[in-house]
Amino acid sequence: GKISSKYEDLDFGERVTRIYAESGEVYNQFFDFSLPQTGIKEDTPFWAGPAVFNALKDDNLLDAVESIIGHEIFSNPIQHVRIKVPESEAPKDENGLVKFGATPWHQDAGVATEEVDATNMLTVWFPLMDASEENGCLQVVPGSHEGKVLTHCPGFNPKTGKINRSLNAGGLQIPTSLFEESSAMAVPMKKGDALFLTKKTVHSALPNISDKIRWSFDLRYQPIGEPTGRDIFPGFVARSNDNPDQVLDDPNIWFDLWESTRDNLAKQEQFAFNRWDGEDVACA
Repeated sequence: GKISSKYEDLDFGERVTRIYAESGEVYNQFFDFSLPQTGIKEDTPFWAGPAVFNALKDDNLLDAVESIIGHEIFSNPIQHVRIKVPESEAPKDENGLVKFGATPWHQDAGVATEEVDATNMLTVWFPLMDASEENGCLQVVPGSHEGKVLTHCPGFNPKTGKINRSLNAGGLQIPTSLFEESSAMAVPMKKGDALFLTKKTVHSALPNISDKIRWSFDLRYQPIGEPTGRDIFPGFVARSNDNPDQVLDDPNIWFDLWESTRDNLAKQEQFAFNRWDGEDVACA
């Protein structure tokens, strides 16, 4: 096998770290309540369990969301659990880059298709343990929510801080020439805190240079009827005063929606999940 022990005597964070380090692989997809953007197969793992569903539907959370976008609330399917093990223990890819390390600068509108530009999408990010600058809390650029959707370039290399369009790794990155990186502000948070971001807020996550994992959820909500920016994935009505019978209350149905989506996409050609091809002059 890939590991010498199941490490059942360790707590979740230490257990995940040991398994990732010893196997040289990451298993984030087994915990994620979304599907990947490439290589979806009939056995691609995901976890859309009842506890996650209940978190998406938490009354206190939806009350806060309602105060921002109104009472007709749709759960956008662009949603993830983020598990970042310490970079000193994290597996690396063929380019020497940490798998699931620091998150590049981006806007959440930028990682969706352009239809989302017409949507009042709200991101809710919260840690399942304290998030510090050491273990990889978020950074935001104040005032960026008032700007436009900026160019995102594929092939960002966090090792060099540069964009290489031929790089088969990294992620979408807004070139730092397009915004004031020097004004960025780290946002340390306590367990139980929540950070609300607009779809145009420029943000990133610091690397985890601590000796513990950083574990967080990021969720998205929007008014019912507006495009999700990833319409091939299943969202659901989380709250509605106008049509309460449309609210999804059964976590088993939510799981079935994701399972059928996975099975259908496994039989189809690859879809475009965002609008960028790297040909913009800003990506040169």
